[in-house]
Amino acid sequence: MVGKSTDRTDERKSIKEWASDDRPREKMMHKGKSALSNAELIAILIGSGNATQSAVALSRSILDSVGNNLIELSNLTLGDLMKHKGIGEAKAVSIMAALELGKRRRVAEASADDIIKDSATAYEHFLFLIDNPGQEHFFVMYLNQNNKLLKTECISKGGLTQVVADPKVIFKSALDIGATNLIVCHNHPSGNPTPSETDRLLTKKLVAAGKLLDIQVTDHIIIGKEQYYSFLERGQMIF
Repeated sequence: MVGKSTDRTDERKSIKEWASDDRPREKMMHKGKSALSNAELIAILIGSGNATQSAVALSRSILDSVGNNLIELSNLTLGDLMKHKGIGEAKAVSIMAALELGKRRRVAEASADDIIKDSATAYEHFLFLIDNPGQEHFFVMYLNQNNKLLKTECISKGGLTQVVADPKVIFKSALDIGATNLIVCHNHPSGNPTPSETDRLLTKKLVAAGKLLDIQVTDHIIIGKEQYYSFLERGQMIF
């Protein structure tokens, strides 16, 4: 059938040879940023492909390697990106910088009004603070009585299995800034957010300590791979 070449055929050409509507930069200028695919956005960052792939095709290959998951892409290291033919240090740094900006934007959006409305909002805020999902992190979100965010703090980072969450450190910070509500959170590098018995015992311990100081621990969120477990949502914050 005779017709317009598919993007697979155009992949063998340089971007300059493509029809103007198919060039990522021109497409953004004429149709807006939302018209571009993830691969086209990355292609703008890297500028060129390799001997056999256009910038868009190479970008698509990079995305395919992480299952087209932007969160997984943001977790790649410089070395991971440079394994792709045509991606040198400068291009890898450009991709990582753009993803970090996106991550910081999401954090800003999650707390734009400084009110943590629910567990999902808290999850979004915590998720993009994890700089290495292969390492366990323990965070505390300090809130006032109206659930206005006062501060988020990383209490500790651990190995593959556990972190140390010292109640004395947590509640000292809460008292210092006048917080009346806390949300605690940690991630499971395994990707499975199901709480362990240790997680349940820690939650119980924190809730009990908070009652003595008139500080409510409202939720414990465990982050896995693209999902989370909320003690509050599961009705398990009553001890």
